[in-house]
Amino acid sequence: MTDTRSPDSITDGALLGPMVRLAWPIVVIQLLQVAYNLADTFWLGQLSGNAVAAISIAFPLVFFLISVGGGFTTSGSILVAQYTGADSETSAGKVAAQTLGFVVTISTILGVVGHFVTGDMLALLPADPETARVVIPMAADYMRVFFLGMPALFGFFVFSSLMRGYGNTRTPMIVMLVSVVVNVVLDPILIFGFADNPLFSMLGAGAFQSSLYATTGFGGMGIEGAAVATIFSRSVAAVLGIYVLFFTTAGPVIELGHFVPDFSMVSKIVRVGTPSAAEQSTTALAMITLTAMVASFPPAVVGAFGLGNRLISLVFLPAMGLGRATNTMVGQNLGAEQSERAERAVWLAAKFAAAVLLGIAVVAAVFPRPIVAVFLGPNTEHAAAIIEYGSTYVRIRAVEFVFIGVLQVLLGAFRGAGNTKTAMAISMVTLWLGRVPTVYFFAFVLGWGATGIWVGMALGNIVGALVAALWFTRGTWKESIVDRTPEPV
Repeated sequence: MTDTRSPDSITDGALLGPMVRLAWPIVVIQLLQVAYNLADTFWLGQLSGNAVAAISIAFPLVFFLISVGGGFTTSGSILVAQYTGADSETSAGKVAAQTLGFVVTISTILGVVGHFVTGDMLALLPADPETARVVIPMAADYMRVFFLGMPALFGFFVFSSLMRGYGNTRTPMIVMLVSVVVNVVLDPILIFGFADNPLFSMLGAGAFQSSLYATTGFGGMGIEGAAVATIFSRSVAAVLGIYVLFFTTAGPVIELGHFVPDFSMVSKIVRVGTPSAAEQSTTALAMITLTAMVASFPPAVVGAFGLGNRLISLVFLPAMGLGRATNTMVGQNLGAEQSERAERAVWLAAKFAAAVLLGIAVVAAVFPRPIVAVFLGPNTEHAAAIIEYGSTYVRIRAVEFVFIGVLQVLLGAFRGAGNTKTAMAISMVTLWLGRVPTVYFFAFVLGWGATGIWVGMALGNIVGALVAALWFTRGTWKESIVDRTPEPV
């Protein structure tokens, strides 16, 4: 077979070019994902401080059910990458179709279950009296609506994951951009309606707002409006993603026959994806445990915790982008039997991530207060306290930013190699040894209160990065998990 790869392809030539080409659209996708979250946080912050606290409580519980199916989207990305690197286009298309069908089925079941057990999940959380009376019911309203959109949510997730494994990260970026624009437009309208909408006040369009309200009588849906906006915008992304997979040549070639259940392929998807699903589920359980601890504090601490986490999620943008680019680089190079090239790509990405996140850490440590304050309205309950707590939280966690970058790259390397059990084990060490017990120890045993939460949260990724680096140097991950069977020309 004639080698038609370009000099800067994923499996040949220079490393930096394909690494950056893969990573920057993923960073943009993650930025757009954060834009979803920040748009919700911003507009709900204009609604009330309790609404911000409500989504702080809802998110870990929602993420827990998402994580159960999320591991299988990772599995699809790994297998598509390795089959693509092994020049097996037919197998890449088939694994893409099998993953899509399997994950959408799982997500539908999870959405129905989540809708009906929301109250039971929230009832398990210990809560401050004011939190239980005001915040928990708002969280329930948000979650019940959100779970109904799980198939659409996963439709985009699996599309993005499969395209990433194939080496195309730009198309998912464009689809995500369309979805975010839809969400940003709908958020203030569905949350506030036209009766008392701060968007129209900001635009100086009060008369137009009054006219709309007189015509429609729509007074907004409150926190449920944020959930509806997210569901609708994710549905738009899912439809666009399906169109790209079926009617364009931008990704793996999928045929209708590929959807006929192939239990050997599904078994491989499950085998590779189960550790990732377990990893994400234990991550979600750790977040729920931490949220339960935080919920025992007043609403201002709960709000600062949620707001701080969403701001710190910005830090994960370059880290996640390079980590997922590393996933594809390692997967395709191991599929092409180039393990040394895969290792060089990992160390290049780790150094780059550390340098970028060091700069972000300096900014976060120096300017936490104005960053936090921009997301709260002047009349928001507990605003001053949330800003104070949130600023301290961001400043303390800036210490771990470099370690976040290194850890995400190394986890991406393990996943790209199909070594998902190792990635799961390191994630569990990060959360269940480095974070959950330290938060409890500092906050409750030593009595540091909210500061103990912030310090404990910062230690997890430091421990995880050190463990991952030591394990990576052993070199036991350098094996492909697919057969190299090139398609005949």
